[in-house]
Amino acid sequence: MKLSEFRKNLNSLDLAGLAGKLNELRGELFSLKLNTSTTHVKDYSQLKKTRKNIARILTLIGQKNVDK
Repeated sequence: MKLSEFRKNLNSLDLAGLAGKLNELRGELFSLKLNTSTTHVKDYSQLKKTRKNIARILTLIGQKNVDK
């Protein structure tokens, strides 16, 4: 998924949807970290991408809370 598509999908979600997506990405980040410590990972850039996506969601949650 491209970044612009990801942002459009996030902007269309409400706070509950964003919270669900945030939990999903945090779980994915946990499993990526676990895999890097136990096995060889082909794409280490996924860690950085996942952290950035978590930050994007947290930013949107903060903006939506301010708008209320």
